Amino acid sequence: MSTLLELKGVSKQYPGVEDEILSGIDLAMDAGEMVAIVGPSGSGKSTLLNIMGTLDRPTSGTVTIEDEDLLGLDDNRLAALRNRRIGFVFQLHHLLPQCNILENVLVPAMVQGNTAAAEVRGRSLLDRVGLSHRLEHRPGQLSGGEQQRVAVVRALINQPALLLADEPTGSLDRAAAESIGELLVELNREAGVAVVMVTHALPLAEQMGRVLQLRDGRLDATG
Repeated sequence: MSTLLELKGVSKQYPGVEDEILSGIDLAMDAGEMVAIVGPSGSGKSTLLNIMGTLDRPTSGTVTIEDEDLLGLDDNRLAALRNRRIGFVFQLHHLLPQCNILENVLVPAMVQGNTAAAEVRGRSLLDRVGLSHRLEHRPGQLSGGEQQRVAVVRALINQPALLLADEPTGSLDRAAAESIGELLVELNREAGVAVVMVTHALPLAEQMGRVLQLRDGRLDATG
């Protein structure tokens, strides 16, 4: 397997804060791998995920995706890389309330302009997650679990190599959370997309191939 994502010596310290929130983190992740990151609240899990996704920059260290040094790219090139190679799923789905489900899914594809092919893929993915009968519905007409499934499809519409999920089931009941976890595992197997998931839910974390714990700014394998 080829290395998809690599972090070397990644540290993060915010201005006016004495301690580093991340301290010398090293991580190598293969294409198609699934990794869960667990740890106490405030340990820097979301900060680490944002650095992986180029939404934030480390104070020191390097981040590469497919051997490309992300810290050497300007904001425009980073935005293009995010749109093309990285998908995001957050605890809150951030769907546009004025748009129907299919339109929400197609938003990232509009940047690339190939909406005809994306619509075919979007319809297929929505069918895959059991929402083909909901294409014309707006987010407010869906349950929380259904809205999060739409968010997962939106994250996959541009066929990213890497999917970053930040507490994607944190606002869902147990059944809906289990459904999202199973969906991510199935999509990983079917499409080969790599997944990094930040979660407090240990049963969900254990569905990933590797579980790492972030504590005191450092990332280690769990026991």
